[in-house]
Amino acid sequence: MSQKMSQKTSRSALLGKKLGMSQVWDENGFFVPVTLVDVSTNVVTTVKTEDSDGYNAVQLGYGQIDPTKVTKPLAGHFAKAGVTPRRHLAEVRTENAAEFEPGQELGADLFGAGVVVDVTGTTKGKGFAGTIKRWGFKSYRRTHGSHKNERRPGSVGACATPSRILKGKRMAGRMGHVTSTVQNLTVVSSDVENGIIALKGAVPGPKGAIVLVRSAVKGA
Repeated sequence: MSQKMSQKTSRSALLGKKLGMSQVWDENGFFVPVTLVDVSTNVVTTVKTEDSDGYNAVQLGYGQIDPTKVTKPLAGHFAKAGVTPRRHLAEVRTENAAEFEPGQELGADLFGAGVVVDVTGTTKGKGFAGTIKRWGFKSYRRTHGSHKNERRPGSVGACATPSRILKGKRMAGRMGHVTSTVQNLTVVSSDVENGIIALKGAVPGPKGAIVLVRSAVKGA
């Protein structure tokens, strides 16, 4: 029990950019689909502790940006940490925050091969979608007399009682572009020199999407 709690509270994390998918061979000669994530240029910008902020956390910065495009408050924030401005910031709560310090650089060696991680990103946006695409509804029969009902959702509720559509009713609407986390992905390889890690399976988002790679909260 204590081991699971330590996995939940003391976590390592890196911000990265999804480069796309590829495939590698395992020791048995089978193809393994992998997602390549660029995790270079990660740096610690802030360390929060129980005494100063009421909780323990580490703020990470990733990606280069023109210093002239950074607001003055953020410019001062980066200057205090002693780092160049970064395009993306993310805060990760961890009980071992005291082990880090502002300006510390983090690389792909933080997650070696075989480590299990959780990846959080923003899914692809699909725009406005009907109930068949959005929720997997079955289409109506395409026969004579169906009167163009093939892709309609059907009844959405009773007339007099409750005389309204209940909350949570699966209907047409915007699909995708939401935060999603895929758990328990295995790190297949870690290229420290180039700052690229290969994760077994797929991660949320299109190519070029920013993702947060963290130690698995549930373990292997």
